[in-house]
Amino acid sequence: MSCALILGGARSGKSRIAEARALATGGQPWYIATAWGADTHDGDIEMQQRVAQHKKDRGDAWQLIEEQTALGGALRSIDQPGRVILVDCLTLWLNNCLHHKCWAEQRQALLDCLPALTADVIFVSNEVGSGIVPLGALSRTFADEAGWLNQRVAEHCERVDLVVAGLEMRLKSP
Repeated sequence: MSCALILGGARSGKSRIAEARALATGGQPWYIATAWGADTHDGDIEMQQRVAQHKKDRGDAWQLIEEQTALGGALRSIDQPGRVILVDCLTLWLNNCLHHKCWAEQRQALLDCLPALTADVIFVSNEVGSGIVPLGALSRTFADEAGWLNQRVAEHCERVDLVVAGLEMRLKSP
């Protein structure tokens, strides 16, 4: 098993790079989307369009699982040697777990499953710690938890990259 983390800001190109890297492995590609499906974003036309565009860009080569909270369980359920699993994205998953008040439990379930996985896994996550400290308590909690999550996942990964303006910068390599 190899594990990679690709960090970047919104619209930095991190998902495109992660998808290309996953397909280049030659493994059977699985995609765990942490966003709710396009049909569940009532009134949020922009999010519906984002989800639809992601599906269109991926094409038919991928097996898709939509999992908003139980990410560790989803990873375990499809884990198999020869597969490559792309998780997009950790910060949206964090938001879902905070909203459903299951964050501590689900974070631990993810971290506990990582050492036992046999598939190659690529995580996508937003780097949110480069801006100012947010004013609201919930926003600060989100930024803090995202930073701590990215650090913990990076500890398990052989490779960590930061994407800015579509360009990759290697932060950690085997």
